[in-house]
Amino acid sequence: MWGTPKNQTRLRFVQDSDEVLAALGRALADAPEDERPGLQRALAVARAARLDEDTLRTRWLDGRLASVAFTGERDSVAAVRALRKAEPTLSLTEAVALLRPRSHAPSPAGRLPVRPPPSSPAGA
Repeated sequence: MWGTPKNQTRLRFVQDSDEVLAALGRALADAPEDERPGLQRALAVARAARLDEDTLRTRWLDGRLASVAFTGERDSVAAVRALRKAEPTLSLTEAVALLRPRSHAPSPAGRLPVRPPPSSPAGA
């Protein structure tokens, strides 16, 4: 079967900070001595401003939900509806996955973790 599996989110959060950091590094390498302190400071600021994927995801979700005036709980059906209203191309599965906290993501095998059976009482 071709295409994206139905349970896989197609949305990816991308930032261009790697390119900005690389460009600042090149500029710093070629800079005259009088420009180096300013470029060093700019490089430090750019490194500090770099965001991880979870932060980018949270900011994107905040913006999309705010665009449809949603202020409720993120773990609600209403949040899924609001996100799909803001982003009509998202499937139901994608919207639910995006709103689910990262700690509740499926296990690598795509299955729920297996719990060991309860231990039996001693002497049974």
